[in-house]
Amino acid sequence: MRARLRLDALALAAVTGCVTGAAVALFEWVTRELLFHRLARASEGVQLVAPVAALLVAALILRWIGGGASPATADEYIHNFHQHDVPLDARPAPARVLASIATLGLGGAMGYEGPSIYIGATLGARLQARLGRFFAASDAKVLLVAGAAAGVAAIFKAPATGLVFALEVPYQEDFARRMLLPAGMAAATSYITFAAFRGTEPLLAVRGTPRFDFHDLAGAVVLGVLCGVGARVFTTGLALSKRTAANFHPLVRALVAGVGLAGLVALSYGAFGSGLTLGAGYDNVTWALDPRRAVGLVLLLFVMRGVATVLTVGGGGAGGLFIPLVIEGALLGRAVSGLFNSAASGSTFFPLIGVAAFLGAGYRVPLAAVVFTAEATGRAAFIVPGIIAAIVAQLFMGTASASQYQVPGRF
Repeated sequence: MRARLRLDALALAAVTGCVTGAAVALFEWVTRELLFHRLARASEGVQLVAPVAALLVAALILRWIGGGASPATADEYIHNFHQHDVPLDARPAPARVLASIATLGLGGAMGYEGPSIYIGATLGARLQARLGRFFAASDAKVLLVAGAAAGVAAIFKAPATGLVFALEVPYQEDFARRMLLPAGMAAATSYITFAAFRGTEPLLAVRGTPRFDFHDLAGAVVLGVLCGVGARVFTTGLALSKRTAANFHPLVRALVAGVGLAGLVALSYGAFGSGLTLGAGYDNVTWALDPRRAVGLVLLLFVMRGVATVLTVGGGGAGGLFIPLVIEGALLGRAVSGLFNSAASGSTFFPLIGVAAFLGAGYRVPLAAVVFTAEATGRAAFIVPGIIAAIVAQLFMGTASASQYQVPGRF
C-alpha cells in the first residue's frame, strides 16, 4: 500500500512540475519581456517614476484584489510548511502574483524566484487538497514542497537547485523529511517544461573554468567572513524595514519607499550612467565583472543595491530575496577580488564565491547556494571554495535570516 501511495505521489509531483513550469514561464514572460525590458529601454524620466508606480500599484492590488493580503511569497511557503494541519490559503494567490508582476516589471529591486516558489507551492497544495486520498496524513505537505522545488527549478533553469532549496530553506540547520523523491520529480519536469518555452541558457554567463590554489582558498575564507557580516547587516535591514513599514498605511509607505527608489535611480545614472538599481539586478553582475570597474564604484553599487531591496521590501513590494542576495554576493566578491589580484584579469572566481557565501548565509541555505553557483553558471569548479566560503559565512549569522519563518530544526 505504501509503495502504491509513493508511486501516486511521484506521478502527481510530475504533474505539479509540468503545470508549475508552464505557469512560471508565463509569469516570467509577462514580467520580464513585456514590462521590464521595455522599462530598461525607456528614458531616464520614465525610469525615475516607475518604482513609485510599482509599489503603489502593488499596494492597490493587494488591498483591493487581495483583501489586504501581505506581499509575502516565498515566506508563505516556509510559514505554511511548519503549519502541519493548515493548508496553504490559495485565495490571495492571484493578487500576490499580480503584485509581483507590478513590482518586478516596473523596477522593484527584488527577485523572480519568490513568486515562482509561491506559484508552485500554491499549485501543489491545491492539487493535494483535491486528491488527498492518495496521501498519508504524514505526507500532508508533499506537493507543497514539490511545487516550491518546481518553481525554483524553472525560474533559475536549475533543477538541482530547486530540489535542494525547497528541502533546505524551511530550516536553518536541517532538511525536510520524506520529500526528496517527489521534490526531485517536480523539479525535473518543471525544468523541462520551462526550458521548452524559455530555452536552456545559463542564468549567469561567466568566462572560462578557473583553477584555484591555497591562495584562493584563503581568499574564500576572507570573503566568507565579509559575506557573513554583510548578509547579517542586510537581513537586519530587511527586518527593520518591515517593522517600520507596519506602522504606516500601505499607500503611504509605498509612496515614501518609491520616492527613495527614484532617488537611487537618479544617483545610479550619476555614478554609473544607467539605472543599475532597477529590477532584479542580473545586469549588475555583467557590469561588475568588467575589469575596468573601480573597486570604489563596485562597493557603491553594493550599498545602493542593498538599500534598494530594503526600500522595496519596506514599501510593500512583492518578490523574492534569493536573487538580491546573489547580486550582493557577486558585487562584494568582485570588490574583494582586487585584494587577491584576480580583478585585473576579469576572473569570475571571487564574485561567484561571493554568491555562494552571501546567499548561503542570508537564507541559511549553504548547500543550495553552492549548487546554485555551479548550476546557474555551468561551472563546477566553484564547488569546493564555495563550500568553504558558505560555511564560514554561516558562522557570522547567529540566528538571523532573510526569512522570519525558518526554525532551527525538527523538534
